[in-house]
Amino acid sequence: MYRKNLLRISTAVFVGLGVAHAEDTVKLGMVAELSGAGAPAGTNWRDGIKIAVEEINAEGGILGKKIELGEYDTQTDPQVSRALVQKAIDEGAYAILGTIYSGSTMVNMLVAQQNGTPQFVGSESPSIVQKGNPFVFRTSSGSQKGIPALTSYFTGTIKAKKVAVAWVNNEFGKGGHDVFTQEMKKAGIEIVADVPSEQGQADYAADIAKLKQAGPDAVFVYMNQEESARFLIEAKKQSLPMPLVGEVTLTEAKVVELAGSAADGAIAHVGLTASATDVPGIGAFDKKFEETFKRKPTHDAIKGYIGAWTTKYVTEMVGELDGEAFAEKMHGLCLKAADYPKILLDTCWDEHGEMSRPSFMVQVKNGSPVVIGTVPAN
Repeated sequence: MYRKNLLRISTAVFVGLGVAHAEDTVKLGMVAELSGAGAPAGTNWRDGIKIAVEEINAEGGILGKKIELGEYDTQTDPQVSRALVQKAIDEGAYAILGTIYSGSTMVNMLVAQQNGTPQFVGSESPSIVQKGNPFVFRTSSGSQKGIPALTSYFTGTIKAKKVAVAWVNNEFGKGGHDVFTQEMKKAGIEIVADVPSEQGQADYAADIAKLKQAGPDAVFVYMNQEESARFLIEAKKQSLPMPLVGEVTLTEAKVVELAGSAADGAIAHVGLTASATDVPGIGAFDKKFEETFKRKPTHDAIKGYIGAWTTKYVTEMVGELDGEAFAEKMHGLCLKAADYPKILLDTCWDEHGEMSRPSFMVQVKNGSPVVIGTVPAN
């Protein structure tokens, strides 16, 4: 009897300690593509979040509670991502950070919505914020906001009369393709070649040959990182003569690393870039990331960082760990970098979770992405 009572007392003590520990922490679920085709994006997203969590905890955490970060690898599989978002929530996640690939987010964001759990995503397909989900928020603008910023580049700088589009046939690629073709139609620019490719495609010889034969004034390239690098390598091999212009990924650090000198000359409109070192917060983040991980951060790393810091800022505005109150606060919210420095740039979210902030034009020169212009928030 004594042993049974002692066991009960011991169990109660440990359970009590567990509850106390849980009450002293805020759990965040980092759900991302840590393996598979999306690994370059997902690992950067994760590492940007890690830096943010370290900084936030050093400043006392969220509402005085330290962040406990759970990592969940989706393997770049939409159905796995759905299961892992549910697992993270079941394990006590107050908010979800991820996913990156739009195809996965389209599948898993309903789980977060059903549980009333705020979710910051790196996905940029327009459809993400068109579903009426009040709990999903972007960490960068969707393609329906980013790509139109390129129109003046095609009409004014290049003075293009005819263009081609090379795009990856997934949720991300379809969204960008549709917005781009609509923008070109409105601008009176003819699309002379429309060349889709598959996610994970290794050989772009036939694609480049089609583009070369079509003879456009410029090619819009809208692919994920590894595919963008392979495309650029083949374009150099076949001496594709016209400008290659992209949105988001074409000029980022991972693409440049993989493509080498083949990336030189590529131009892109980007929401975020570590090359914008004139922005104090971005310069500091770039330095810390490189010191920590011995590589340059991509835009996904900065997006993850911003997602984690926004979670802290908004939760402390609300004053409690309440997902519904958090989501309500986010809609129509604007954060100024002067007041919330870790947001890096003045940023607003609309009633759909879409974000707006200044952005950049970047060109790869001598193996490095260089900021060649800025674009006002739209």
